[in-house]
Amino acid sequence: MTSTLKPLGDRVVVEPIEKDTLSAGGIALPGTAQEEPQQGIVIAVGAGLRDGNGQRLALDVILGDKVLFSRYGGSSLKHEGKNLLILREDEILAIIEN
Repeated sequence: MTSTLKPLGDRVVVEPIEKDTLSAGGIALPGTAQEEPQQGIVIAVGAGLRDGNGQRLALDVILGDKVLFSRYGGSSLKHEGKNLLILREDEILAIIEN
């Protein structure tokens, strides 16, 4: 049985894109040596926060967006064999446009 994650409020579910862990010289780099922001694909988005009048505020990210996020942001989880992150929209640094 498969289940679907539906984030609440301004939360977004991101599937991180694994980067090479080898340097240009072929040396294996530990996770702590990779300080730059990480990339991922948005696989689910919440409905957005509500303003003072109860109206939903739309999120800037949509399903399928490729995004940059801080290495230490969000909450990680394993769902159906995939490593995922749940981030607040304000933890996303940028949308990568092709």
